Amino acid sequence: MRKWGEFTDFYSSEHHARNVGKMFRDPENALLPNWKHMPVAYHGRSSSIIASGEPVYRPSGQRKEADGSITFGPTRNLDFELQVGVVIGRDSERGKPIAMAEADSYIEGLVLVNDWSARDIQAWEYVPLGPFLGKNFATTVSDTVVPLADLEPFRIEGPVQDPEPLPYLQRIGPSHFDITLEAWLETSDGSRTLLTRTNHKHLYWDIRQQLVHHTSNGCPVRAGDILASGTISGPDRSSWGCMLELSWNGAEPIALENSQFRSFIEDGDSLILTGWAGSDAAWRLRTHRR
Repeated sequence: MRKWGEFTDFYSSEHHARNVGKMFRDPENALLPNWKHMPVAYHGRSSSIIASGEPVYRPSGQRKEADGSITFGPTRNLDFELQVGVVIGRDSERGKPIAMAEADSYIEGLVLVNDWSARDIQAWEYVPLGPFLGKNFATTVSDTVVPLADLEPFRIEGPVQDPEPLPYLQRIGPSHFDITLEAWLETSDGSRTLLTRTNHKHLYWDIRQQLVHHTSNGCPVRAGDILASGTISGPDRSSWGCMLELSWNGAEPIALENSQFRSFIEDGDSLILTGWAGSDAAWRLRTHRR
């Protein structure tokens, strides 16, 4: 397996952010005030990045129960996140922000990412400093890095950004990609169900903006670092990129092809993430939970 550098996970899909905000905050004010002004992110752990096909072990942590009591134990709400990651190809200089015009020169290519999440642990711990044990136990990365140059024919314009970003974050050309993304769930009996089909173009903040903002305070990036997009969700339920959304936090379980139901990932399940630009399947990412 390739040795990866640091890991940063963004929160760049407006559809995903709105759905989460509706679930856990005021539906009329689903986005926090800063969300449309900068690409929000948290720093994960490179030590828990694993290769496609490696098992994921159910993490334990604190949870707040329905009766208000606090307990410790294995997560009941294990989730996947369908993401695309930017792989950094060369080091930047500490104290020197990367400008938008030079952002592409620092990007080696893109990978598929599954940033596994323990939603019940995450919900109790994330205020006030953000994700911790609910997110840092496993992140699966695809074996293939698709070079940025190979994706040039599939560059497209992203969604209109309103309000207009500050000058250092303003786009200078297309930096979204027409990449179709799918997530399949395979149960222990071999049955497969398509959970979602979405597209990279649904991201609000693009890969250049993520990198530029990441270094805007002088923080350097290093070759091998991964900047993940965050869950990529589209405008309708069939294009939502995680179980939290698809089952609406467990309230609406998903019917599988073998007549079983899932609200979250169960022991023995496998996740298969696939992405392609054009007519050929470019990546395959198989991630196991056992």
